[in-house]
Amino acid sequence: MRDSLAGIDYRFGDPRLLRAALTHRSAGSGHNERLEFLGDSVLNMIIAMRLYELHPEAQEGDLSRMRARLVRGVTLSEVASSIGLGEQIVLGEGEMKSGGFRRSSILADAFEAMLGAIFLDGGYEACRDVVLDLFDPLIGALPAAEELKDAKTRLQEWLQARGRPLPEYSLQREEGADHAKRFFIVCRLTDDGTLAEETGRSRRKAEQAAAARVLEMLQGSA
Repeated sequence: MRDSLAGIDYRFGDPRLLRAALTHRSAGSGHNERLEFLGDSVLNMIIAMRLYELHPEAQEGDLSRMRARLVRGVTLSEVASSIGLGEQIVLGEGEMKSGGFRRSSILADAFEAMLGAIFLDGGYEACRDVVLDLFDPLIGALPAAEELKDAKTRLQEWLQARGRPLPEYSLQREEGADHAKRFFIVCRLTDDGTLAEETGRSRRKAEQAAAARVLEMLQGSA
């Protein structure tokens, strides 16, 4: 039974943990969901500690945004792909045929499950070493904390700093079938009438896009 993965510097004392971490629920019992739950918590703790150590002057909100950027699904799936995890995941026949080993959510979940397995097998320090080996380059490449704020927050802070009222967001229309719906949102400034309409696959994404567009307009005219 396999006791290691080529992409990480760790050898399992109990290879059954690795097998469980790599088994998707579509493959039957003994799957990785419990390990995923554990790995998610351990990963968040390790990343939080690392950011706390590296950014002694950062406020709680900035630390939270940095951590969220690092532990979000898309980042985890990219890290999982970088170590070849997708090719090792055990999938049910249906998921295999549909290319489940490339699906971001399956990759991210398997990565967290792998960390949970390492934590159980080798303890916190072993898991920390694996996480930091993979994530330190990403931590070093993080943009400035201000750039990590979402567009609605940045627009709100820009307006508040100038004593201006908060923007209004209104849904103009929805288009498409339920599985492919698009939302059209207008972001409008009540004091001068500045507005922008943008679209997204969710109301939140459309609001963020509209806020970003209004902020571009304001900063361009400042």
